[in-house]
Amino acid sequence: MAILHHNAYGKSCVRLTKVVRGPHRHELSELSVDIQLEGDFADSYLTGDNRKIIATDSMKNTVYVLAKENDFRCVEDFSLLLCRHFISTYSQVRTVTVDIRETKWDRIQAGDRPHSHAFVAGGSELRTCRAQLDSKSTKADLTGGIAGLQVLKTTGSEFSDFVSDRYRTLKDSHDRIFATSVDAQWTYGSQPSDFNADFAAIRTALLKTFATHHSLAVQQTLLAMGEAALAVCPSIQSIDLKMPNQHRIPFNLEPFGLENNNEIYVPTDEPFGMISGTVRRQ
Repeated sequence: MAILHHNAYGKSCVRLTKVVRGPHRHELSELSVDIQLEGDFADSYLTGDNRKIIATDSMKNTVYVLAKENDFRCVEDFSLLLCRHFISTYSQVRTVTVDIRETKWDRIQAGDRPHSHAFVAGGSELRTCRAQLDSKSTKADLTGGIAGLQVLKTTGSEFSDFVSDRYRTLKDSHDRIFATSVDAQWTYGSQPSDFNADFAAIRTALLKTFATHHSLAVQQTLLAMGEAALAVCPSIQSIDLKMPNQHRIPFNLEPFGLENNNEIYVPTDEPFGMISGTVRRQ
């Protein structure tokens, strides 16, 4: 005998561009929103009775209507707004989870100042957040984050004295390129007064530590970056970091009568090492 153990449904990848048109300056935000609902929806699975089902198309429309009717300064604010809407509007909803990814757009420099309404894409980097709210709780679980933060430094990185056995072919390196795409997700213990300021402080701490930390291993640098994030942001309790080792392999120039003095490399995408860790306050 089989039973329906768990169910959830929602709408994913709802793309939203919002422009706030001030008299002298326009603000731009571009988001991709995922909404997932849990609650009293079993009848739709068991018998096809859809009377308690909120159509996923209605969820999509809700994103646009609430974006129009409300001001929000950051993705965290909008995720909380969406959670509270679904909990307060539909009694059959028990838990709402909202994930948002924000595309980075930077203002174009025009002369000696940022342009008021022209932007340039900020690359692969995304600002992320997740809010989850239960109907029996007044406080949402909230995380913020960064995905796809591409960083590279050309020195200040080593890797040596690792396990040597019949499977090892990699040589010790005391001066190598260190490249990775950082995914970071932090958990808020308390709601800060300014999510944007916290995001900027954490991002700056991660970048500064990556640049200045002399790395004996990706693992060591990951811990240092996590510690730096916690130090600059008292409102977060922990941070999860994923840092794939995006290898640059020195190219063998000897057949051409040339010496490679850490100058010529082949970038490789796969396979890659995946280093991850969680740093928490004691």
